[in-house]
Amino acid sequence: MPNTLPLEGVNVLDLTQIMAGPFCTMLLADMGADVVKVEKPGGGDDTRRMGPPFINGESAAFLGINRNKRSVVVDLKAEEGVELVKRMASKSDVFVQNFRPGSLERMGLGYEQLREINPALVYCTISGFGTTGPYARRAGFDLVAQGMSGLMSINGHPGGPPTKVGVPITDLNAGIFAAYGILTAYIHRLKTGEGQHVDTSLMESGIACTFWESAMYFATGNIPGPMGSAHRLTAPYQAFQTSDGYVNIGAANQSNWERLCRAIGREKLVEDTRFLQPSDRMDNIDDLTATLDETFASENSQHWLDTLAEAGVPAGPIYNMADVYADPQVQAREMMVEMDHPTAGRIKNIGVPVKLSETPGSVRSPSPLLGQHTDDVLSDMGCLEDEIAALRAAGVIQ
Repeated sequence: MPNTLPLEGVNVLDLTQIMAGPFCTMLLADMGADVVKVEKPGGGDDTRRMGPPFINGESAAFLGINRNKRSVVVDLKAEEGVELVKRMASKSDVFVQNFRPGSLERMGLGYEQLREINPALVYCTISGFGTTGPYARRAGFDLVAQGMSGLMSINGHPGGPPTKVGVPITDLNAGIFAAYGILTAYIHRLKTGEGQHVDTSLMESGIACTFWESAMYFATGNIPGPMGSAHRLTAPYQAFQTSDGYVNIGAANQSNWERLCRAIGREKLVEDTRFLQPSDRMDNIDDLTATLDETFASENSQHWLDTLAEAGVPAGPIYNMADVYADPQVQAREMMVEMDHPTAGRIKNIGVPVKLSETPGSVRSPSPLLGQHTDDVLSDMGCLEDEIAALRAAGVIQ
């Protein structure tokens, strides 16, 4: 491991919970930022109680997304608690929150209020719909955002019910966009000394995924619908059923299409007028799928994967989660890591998905116990032992 991490020395005050916000701050923590997670008394981040599964009383969901952070417990219903967070913010580089819109402003912890204390602060808000517009005050969740961003109208199979993406994609994308915005604003701060407000939302993060569908709607006025595993602009690019399962095949351009036909012994399809060019194959995608399904059903998945690999046709299996982590490429890229947790024992986690050659990120510590670092963090910001004891006696901290 290198002596320094790329975001070492960047102090992040994290007032987020559940998914989008904690994912954002986890990305920053993985790259070395000191992320102090401020949690509420009693139970902390609601994700701590989400499950099953629980590992020795610890929520697997919480363990998965709060690594590399420090936890403090502060009661924001107490005036002293709010003042404590202001004091932390005055010494922080980044402040991230995903409270219900308007909540922190009423406490005196909104962007404009904290900017008076720390003009260089990069303040990030993650919400359901953004801080402006008619829906700004609405609470937002991934399911709602998937529906309102159009994602559920294009997911699933033709004729089926509205279907959400299996993962909380708008939460995750909002976290990624928030981290991107924070780092962009931080670079601006390094140049000018000025902080600013970073504002992103679940709904916008969903809309940002719809490049093909939005482009088609903008160009034609037609409303795209679901297509199962098929691509919207090119074919064959989808899952095909074999004698024992499915394989994904990505013959998305003309050369791969011709290579596919030769590999599966269907050379005459290259000259079939229905399938001559990509546009022809899209116009006749039902016929194309039917004739290829017939061929692929004649052999098992491994036969076709071996055949297509030898021919240089992009193809792959459809994994379940056990298959994913057993794959040698996933292992070679260290996309599963293990660490020791003080109560859960030996646990596994997803690895860092971005590799830097000189200062790579890393998974250095497990998700913290509730309030585990309260004393350390307050000492770091200059609180004396007597002050910490008084705050604890008053119930402001845990």
